[in-house]
Amino acid sequence: MNPSKQFAKYVTSSVLGMLGLSCYILADTYFISAGIGELGLAALNIAIPIFNLISGIGLMTGVGAASRFSAYRAAKDKRADVLFSHACAFGLAAGIVLTVAGALFSEKLCLLLGADGETLALTNEYLKTLMCTSLLFILNNILTAFVRNDGNPRLSMAAMLTGSLANILLDYVFIFPLGLGMFGAAAATASAPLISMLILSLHFITKANTFHPMKCRISPRLLCACLSMGIFSLITELSSAVVMILFNHSVFALEGNTGVAAYGVIANIALVAVSIFTGISQGLQPLASVSAAENDRKTLARGLRLSLLLALFVSALLLLTAILFGEPITALFNKQGDAKLAALAERGLVLYFTGFFAAGINIVCAAFAAACARVRESFVISILRGAVLIVPAVLFLPEIAGTDGIWLSFPAAEALTLLVSVLFLVSFFRKFAKSAKSS
Repeated sequence: MNPSKQFAKYVTSSVLGMLGLSCYILADTYFISAGIGELGLAALNIAIPIFNLISGIGLMTGVGAASRFSAYRAAKDKRADVLFSHACAFGLAAGIVLTVAGALFSEKLCLLLGADGETLALTNEYLKTLMCTSLLFILNNILTAFVRNDGNPRLSMAAMLTGSLANILLDYVFIFPLGLGMFGAAAATASAPLISMLILSLHFITKANTFHPMKCRISPRLLCACLSMGIFSLITELSSAVVMILFNHSVFALEGNTGVAAYGVIANIALVAVSIFTGISQGLQPLASVSAAENDRKTLARGLRLSLLLALFVSALLLLTAILFGEPITALFNKQGDAKLAALAERGLVLYFTGFFAAGINIVCAAFAAACARVRESFVISILRGAVLIVPAVLFLPEIAGTDGIWLSFPAAEALTLLVSVLFLVSFFRKFAKSAKSS
């Protein structure tokens, strides 16, 4: 298949699938704001960092193992057959740990995340349900990545979209007719990966799969090699979690629970934006893994160029949407018509979304580095944007610019990280060209 057509096939399916995944929380945001109100919205925003953690573990395991699977299969390495079992074993262990932690410590975790007397009960109800069903999210991410890399990106896309649509429907049913409140919202969200996995099982039923679950001894070395290739996904998700926790505390100090609710609107719409860039990077990943393994510099460069151009186009579209439609978008999540919430969210959307020009490139570069087995560079880019730069930005910029400083912390950290991403790309292709000439 033509590399450009192959790229379009994988990216389209991956972006649509990730959009479906991000709608899990966006649907909760809409129905919670309509059915429970401002405090419910604030409680959801406090709990979301744990969803980022769960999603990050699943993506790290799935994307990492599936990337290694693509590279091994291209090299006709026999170890390709055992990678799925390694990924599932790790996912099962992680899911059990999170479930036990949720059952025993969810209330203490809520307090650490910033819940107060007004939001604690609502946050705990949502968070405990989410953590106790974490295994479903992790296994779904693993299976989705393997099915996509096994030449069936359309099925993985269809599974994620079907799960998302089911989540939206069940959100309505559980919150309104059944009156289950925050528990209902979390239960609807947990149903989505279960339905998605049922769709993905068609890959096995139709015998289209080239990977199989098998009984094998777990190799810590092979498992670490898989996880290292997906570490950028975990750090990307954890960066969102770190940002949300810091922002929640900072906004609460300046604007109270109304500010946290306003940030909830911004953060959940931003979650959809990040999912688009994650989808682009995941669509690039199979092409980059195989091209790097085969030393195909031309295809590798073309895939990266298309990904970066698409990321820039999406960034411009997102910012334009925030500028032109910030008011009606905010109104969707502000059913009580709170003027302060509306003002904070509308201005915050525009300031925050300027950061996606750099963020989109950084996410693609981190994924590209991981797909080319440049784990250290992927880690550096991811940790810079996820913690090293965003933490001081969100601590100090509000001292200078108040609430605007909070929204601008994200663009500032991403812009500085962009310098490192550009240096990596220049260095990578210089070294790649030299190695190609010498071989």
